This record gives sequence, C-alpha cells and structure tokens, in this order.
Amino acid sequence: MKRLFLMSLLAMTGLASQAQTKEYAKSVGVFVSRPEVKQDKNSKKTTASWHMTNMEWIKDYCEPKGFAIEKDYLKIFPEVANMPLDDQPMMPMSWRLTEENNETVLHCYFRMPADEVTNLWLTSEETSLVDQETGVQYRIRRTEPDTYRKHFTVRAKKGDVIDLKIFFAPLAETTKDVRIYGLPNWGMMGAPVTIRYQVFGTWQPLDYDTIPQFHKPRLEKAHMSEDKPYDRQNWNTWKVVTDAHLIKPVVDHTMAMWRTSEATYVAIGYEQNWTTEYWSFERDTKLIDETGHQYKLREVQGLPMDELFFMKGMAGDYVAYVLVFDPLPLDVSNITYIDPAGEPFSAWGANWSGCVLPLNVQQLRDNQKLFDYHPRVIVK
Repeated sequence: MKRLFLMSLLAMTGLASQAQTKEYAKSVGVFVSRPEVKQDKNSKKTTASWHMTNMEWIKDYCEPKGFAIEKDYLKIFPEVANMPLDDQPMMPMSWRLTEENNETVLHCYFRMPADEVTNLWLTSEETSLVDQETGVQYRIRRTEPDTYRKHFTVRAKKGDVIDLKIFFAPLAETTKDVRIYGLPNWGMMGAPVTIRYQVFGTWQPLDYDTIPQFHKPRLEKAHMSEDKPYDRQNWNTWKVVTDAHLIKPVVDHTMAMWRTSEATYVAIGYEQNWTTEYWSFERDTKLIDETGHQYKLREVQGLPMDELFFMKGMAGDYVAYVLVFDPLPLDVSNITYIDPAGEPFSAWGANWSGCVLPLNVQQLRDNQKLFDYHPRVIVK
C-alpha cells in the first residue's frame, strides 16, 4: 500500500512539474551560412570553427561539458521535418521561449554541423527581453551550461541539436509582445516576438477570427472610354471601379489581418490622391513565413487582378482593399508581405514598384479596429 501511495505521489509530482512549463513563442529562426567542416582522415572526426560574431575583443574562452541534447527537435518544429538540414549550405538557428519553474527560459537550438565546433558565441550582458507595452527590461540571469560572455567549444555527435538555455525573471502576466536583444548568431538584435501560451504540449485558445465584412467595390465601367480588349499601354481600355470601402485616415499602406481556417484576409489602407486614381494588384503577391512557406494570393475582393484599373472616388478619401490569401497557421507570429514590381506602362510614364514588408501578426490583428467602415462626411 505504501509503495502504491509513493508511486501515485511521484506521478502527481510529475504532473505538477509539467504544469510549470508554458511555451510563449518559438521559431525555426534565421538560416545562416554553415561553417566549413573538416574531417580527419584517420579518426573520421569532423570539426568546424564558427563564424566571427563581432566579439573578438572578448578573449574569455571555455569548454563546458554536459550540453543538453534536444531529442524532440522535430516534434517542436515539425515544419522542418522534410528539410535536408545536414550538409546543406544554410542551417537554421531555431529558438523557443518558455516559462519554467517561475523563470523565463530562452532555448537556443544549435544543430551540430560537425562533431566539434569551436569559437561559438551565445550571449553577454547585452541580452535582454523588453516588454513593448511597458518598456520593462528583463535582463539575463545566467546561462546553462555556463557560457556567459565567453566563446566556447561544443563536442557532440554531428547532427545532434544542442539546447543552450538563457534564463530571465518571469514575464508579467500581461505581457503581449517583447523584443529579444543580444543574440547575434540567432538573428535576435531587437527581434519582435508575440507571446502565446502552451501547456502540456497543447495550445491554449488561439481563436480564429471571423470573416471580416468589408464594403465591396463595384464595377462602374468595363472600359474607361474605348470599348477594346484590355491593353496595359492604353489606359482608355482599363476598368473603372467605384464605391471602395472607406475608413478613417491612416498612414498609407497600414495593414490589418484576419485569420480563418479557410483563408487569410489582409486589408491595406491607402490615401486616394485623385478623384480617379489607378491601381494594380499582381497575382504574384504573397505572404512568406519564417520557414519560407508561401501563402498565395487568391483574390482581391471586388477588384481585378494582374491588370491596371481606375478607382473612382474623392480626393482625400481613405480606402481599404482586401486581399485574400491561403490560410495562415495560428502559430505563425511573423510574416513577410511581398508585392512584386509590375511591368512599366505608358500612362503618364508611370511604373509599378514592388515592396517587401516584414510584419508582426499580432500587430496586424490589433489593427483590425482601424478598418471599420467610415462613411464619407462632406461639409460645404
């Protein structure tokens, strides 16, 4: 009876220990150039020296032992399961932010390109988390193993994923967004991170949005003035659209996002400078997440794609156009919006420049309120 009681107590203790771990955020991370790997002809042992990280002025060096091996790396990052991670020119610098035993822990994962890696650098006094709402700074407490402010050597099996841990004070319960500083090898010198919570390996509610209801533009004319097939070089053949979704004034190109299980809706706000103004949305416009996965553009609500058109309104209007992409997974926190350059066209000697915009998903969702319909008000 005593043995059964003891085993039950141990099981309860294990559950309690599990419950102390929350996952705030994670990322496959930036991809960096793999260092040159050399192999000893006799022993077959492989070695590599890590790239310079602008810390050569720090001479302290160590060779710690007892590095933790993350055996569940592919479970944590299933999106890389089919990626050829070994012997490729680029390698991921993945990370995971958690709360464990009343401390915030930043796990920096390093996949061994060789059996021995020298000159690796992790962190120093510059490393911190900064709450973007309150400005509170969470400074580094310690590392595990102890590599603080030192270059170091790692010895393990090639292909093993080393778990380098950095500890901070616990984040406030109200924390929504932080920036991570002081980790050059992991590409975090002010990297924005949206806080999410995960317990027992299951995401706590990350609800989908409802489909946004926007006033859809309508076609006024199939051609501006010439009833001919569309010709990019002849603006008289372009469509004329009117009744755009109107919003309160915003900074040009302000964006918001709604995620559903079926599609991702991205609204973009623009200032209309002319009563009749030309626009274009290219089908090659896309979203790309941190793993490189692309989310294709399906449609622009109420508007043509891959051709120039006119929007008829009032100079001084602020309008919103809604782009519909493939569905974005709920655990994606940062994306890049890519709008390719369009072909030059003859109207007023214009051309269509492209853009590449890194975006934070939580900020885009916070912007939803900026896109409520706001009827035009004219005072004479």
